[in-house]
Amino acid sequence: MNGTQQSENVAQKSCNSKQVEELHRLKEQIELQEALFNIKHKIVVLSGKGGVGKSSVAVNLAVALSLSGKKTGLLDVDLHGPSIPTLLGIEGRLPATAAARIEPVPYSDTLKVMSVGLLLRDRAEAVVWRGPAKHGVIRQFLAAVAWGDLDYLIVDCPPGTGDEPLSVIQLLEGAEGAVIVTTPQDVALTDVRKSVTFCRQMKLPVIGVVENMSGFVCPHCGEGIDIFKSGGGRLMADEMNIPFLGRIPLDPAMVRAGDEGEPLVEYRADSPTAQAFAAMVATVSARCDAADNAARESGQ
Repeated sequence: MNGTQQSENVAQKSCNSKQVEELHRLKEQIELQEALFNIKHKIVVLSGKGGVGKSSVAVNLAVALSLSGKKTGLLDVDLHGPSIPTLLGIEGRLPATAAARIEPVPYSDTLKVMSVGLLLRDRAEAVVWRGPAKHGVIRQFLAAVAWGDLDYLIVDCPPGTGDEPLSVIQLLEGAEGAVIVTTPQDVALTDVRKSVTFCRQMKLPVIGVVENMSGFVCPHCGEGIDIFKSGGGRLMADEMNIPFLGRIPLDPAMVRAGDEGEPLVEYRADSPTAQAFAAMVATVSARCDAADNAARESGQ
């Protein structure tokens, strides 16, 4: 075989390899679109930094929507620190598999949950993955999980603007938008501005900002104390021209609810904190209902 023939064979193999890769990508894209087709509203919960109660907001948002009768899915893509199973009290419940699909764990008749925390053999087991591996797992959680018909899919992302939020937004084509969680102090607000900028760069609408841990009312004397300041989230939202969804007070009951796996909006629905969540959820739901009405009117 002469040099010309060898070159032609190498070129042919390279061309065939590229065609196979393209077909594989197309197949994956079709599978993802089919898996997400029957999910009406996809909402990503973000935060600029850790420790602001983002997962608690995601859990109470998802549970409140499900309690209102909406078929809801909750996906935890905080791969290195999955807390959703603990917050919902479903640790140790392994997802089932059927027909090469993963069945999300049912929290209730109207809420399904998937988290890498449900797949770990030990709570202390560390997940040590690089970017490409994380992207692959997130894609599997979206495409290979049998979500079925959902009114809402709430996706709890890790803090920051790294691999996981980027993968989620790239894969969730046509997502409703992001709910961004902050606390009132300046260090948190500086980071949450970056989350807003990230959403704009990714062309993901910002549904609004939630100011968590906003003020504390002493259960003994009734005096209000702004431990982490108060009002910074609203000021930042006004400054960046995005909606403000409300203030969630700092509440010891929230800590107990998380440790006990009993979401506040379900088990302490009459508390001021649960009512603050309810108001926030009503605003998010109203936005999605308006989008549904607009789509019907336009004939989509």
